[in-house]
Amino acid sequence: MKKFAKNFLDFSYKSPAAFFTVKNSSELLDKNGFNRLNIEEKWTLKNNEKYYVTINDSGLFAFEIGEKSASGTSFRIVGSHTDSPSIKIKPNPEIVENGFLKLNIEIYGGPILNTWLDRPLAMAGRVYTRGENSFKPKMNLLNVNKPLMIIPNLAIHQNREVNKGVELNKQIDMLPTLSVIKEGFEKKNYLINLIAKELKVKAEDILDFEIYLYEYERGNFIGVEGELLSASRIDNLASVYGSLLGLTESSEFGGIKVVAAFDNEEIGSETRQGADSEILSHILERVIYSIGGTREDYLRSLAESFMLSADGAHAIHPNKASTTDPTNIPRVNEGVAIKLSANFRYTTDSLSSSIIKDLADKNKIKYQYFVNRSDLVGGSTIGPASSKYLPITSVDLGIPMLSMHSIRELCGVEDLENIKDLIKTFYEAKWTFEMIKF
Repeated sequence: MKKFAKNFLDFSYKSPAAFFTVKNSSELLDKNGFNRLNIEEKWTLKNNEKYYVTINDSGLFAFEIGEKSASGTSFRIVGSHTDSPSIKIKPNPEIVENGFLKLNIEIYGGPILNTWLDRPLAMAGRVYTRGENSFKPKMNLLNVNKPLMIIPNLAIHQNREVNKGVELNKQIDMLPTLSVIKEGFEKKNYLINLIAKELKVKAEDILDFEIYLYEYERGNFIGVEGELLSASRIDNLASVYGSLLGLTESSEFGGIKVVAAFDNEEIGSETRQGADSEILSHILERVIYSIGGTREDYLRSLAESFMLSADGAHAIHPNKASTTDPTNIPRVNEGVAIKLSANFRYTTDSLSSSIIKDLADKNKIKYQYFVNRSDLVGGSTIGPASSKYLPITSVDLGIPMLSMHSIRELCGVEDLENIKDLIKTFYEAKWTFEMIKF
């Protein structure tokens, strides 16, 4: 258990932004014999081969084609997302006030803001520089893995009400401090010059960037026996990593196994690499066509397919038990949580839940239920978004977590490997099912 969790910690720390998640996922797939494809090129695929494609550097789709013909195959899909709530640096970000250099930022997704205060912060993302063709600028990955900046709290002596709760203004209170101003300081293009130095490029060749802050410190094992894991971006790198390992470790079942790691789930998924787009349906259709199938074959394959939407679930809080449903109580290290919602904020229904429960029971894999309290509104996942374009049976599930959307989240060590084992079993299972016919 600890070895798997340590490997996950290494993966997550090397993936401070979605672009790095895709890079590290690609390297893992390369080592396991997957062939890289380009989305803009014609695909010539073969049965019993493994492939992957990346979308806009932040989405990744991997698939292993089994021995079945296009006319008799089905998809086993595990969906997750590569992004996490964060803080993004704006263009022209330099602000000089009262002897400090600060950076102008905006908030990405829904982080718990106060957890970002008083933490050493680094920055990572992608930077575009000039290329030979204006339509093909050069993409550079940037990871300045240093304690570069910090967002300082206001002392209790200056805000005696701080322990009663403070609303943080995103434009004022969340600006990170980068430096103390010295004589001869040059404010203009300070960040661009810093990026240029780090990438060893000319500042004038930098066209644009997408750079995010992240916690500099690594994750840790917590507890007397190290049974808990505290780290950044567990939501949703735990699912990304579990799906990749589940795919690469699984044996053949005959159909097509798919990992779909979307981006931008934290901001609604409405991008070309997000789940609320046609990207996955396009990829699956191209796979069927490339192995000799037709549109009819593609549509028939969907009717026999199944998708796991893998994302975090809320574990019962040790100090706030009242926020959990009274009869469905997810606990850390007690198995993957199957997520249900009467309003289908999650895709799970009684059919998809029954299939997963039976599969888990037969393989002695622990599971539990997560349902929101009836008076609390929960979040959603890539499941409902992708279901708009893929009418297939689907279930939402994930590992129980504490401190979700904090800069540092908490989960059970056993659950990390548990979700990988469930995904592996899902990929290997020798079963088919039929939709109810009327």
